[in-house]
Amino acid sequence: MSSREAQLLAKEAGVDLVEIAANANPPVVKIIDWGKFQYQKMKEEAKNRKKAREKQSELKQMKIGLKISDNDLNIKVRKIKGFLEDGDRVKILIVFRGREMAHKEIGEELLNKVLDQLKDEAIVEGKAQMNGRNLSVGIRKK
Repeated sequence: MSSREAQLLAKEAGVDLVEIAANANPPVVKIIDWGKFQYQKMKEEAKNRKKAREKQSELKQMKIGLKISDNDLNIKVRKIKGFLEDGDRVKILIVFRGREMAHKEIGEELLNKVLDQLKDEAIVEGKAQMNGRNLSVGIRKK
């Protein structure tokens, strides 16, 4: 329709004639309330910003002591699986206390046990490293 007809329709309805796509041939316009249009546009931009923030994966940490029971270990593994499903990376820390530092092989066995339970869901990023009193390794979703 012609621009004149569109302006008359908008005036009769008591709303505005808003140009949506200026580069199109012919230009695309809508008959809408300008205030409502601005509000919806602002809400949509806020929603997009929120989605962009959610997409960034976080680095979660899971600390495990050497004397952990099997049931507690299974609970921690289940929690790690939840983090991986959410798209987060996980850093697993085996914590040594006191004289446990003399038995690093026990910590490595525990870490291998955890990684074995996660082999279907996770990829190990690098090899395990000793940092002070912690044995750590990073994992991410397959």
